[in-house]
Amino acid sequence: MKIYMHPNLDKANAFEYTCEAVKILSENGADIYLRDEYRLIFSGVENVSFVDEESFIPKCDMIIAVGGDGTILKCSKKAALHEKPVLGINCGRLGFMASLEHTQLGLLGKLMRGEYTRSRRMMLEVKVDHKGDVQSFTALNDVSVSRCDDCKIADFSVSKNNRVISSLRADGVILSTATGATAYSMSAGGPIIEPEMNCIEFTQICAHSLFARSMILCADSSITVKVGTNNGSHVWVNVDGNNVAKLTDSDKVYVTGSKYYVDIIDISGGSFFTSIHKKLMQPLKGSEEESHE
Repeated sequence: MKIYMHPNLDKANAFEYTCEAVKILSENGADIYLRDEYRLIFSGVENVSFVDEESFIPKCDMIIAVGGDGTILKCSKKAALHEKPVLGINCGRLGFMASLEHTQLGLLGKLMRGEYTRSRRMMLEVKVDHKGDVQSFTALNDVSVSRCDDCKIADFSVSKNNRVISSLRADGVILSTATGATAYSMSAGGPIIEPEMNCIEFTQICAHSLFARSMILCADSSITVKVGTNNGSHVWVNVDGNNVAKLTDSDKVYVTGSKYYVDIIDISGGSFFTSIHKKLMQPLKGSEEESHE
């Protein structure tokens, strides 16, 4: 089995966890590959080959991302393009897409025995139209259209299949997949959705309204967000955590379900709701218990 590893060395202990994972995987018969840029950093690590990432990913059997959800998001685009599954090892805090915590690396031997499942995740196709100049992107989590920090509140018109479903004055709007429901959308008051569901979630950010509610839309919906700004202000378009464009009055963002999907590997056997409980509910319970001591 050929495994391409993508560590995020900006994360604390990512180097150590990568080395431990390489040792376990190679002992179980896997061939491990890292990109050429890491040749000097991992020069003392045995059983690792160094390759050009772009040319090797189509040839590998799977990708292992060592970092947080951001690292998995970065890998997901290339993984989806070449239909390669992704396994995440969490070095961050939440890591909802990661199958393994760094304390569970001993489970990696299951990969060679085929003892794992795949969770198929929908992605979004995003087109940003700024004065007729159109850029295209793919998102696994979400796309947000929101006012710049130094700008006033903006107006947004949201349409589905050419019919307006919401006209609002707000800090912004979020369109997310079910996978992205536990990211920015949840923080803005959106619902938690089982990640394998095919749907698009629409959530408003600090809307100037008494009746701001999230909507769950069909996966094949064609959604248009039209921007209305005043006094030369701007809004940012953010795709999976990265600002990709700055828009002004009458610019548009088009979102629909992508033809690409990404498969997330699970070898720990933990359910999505177990993860929700451990990473969202238990910290709250712990804080309550500490406050009563």
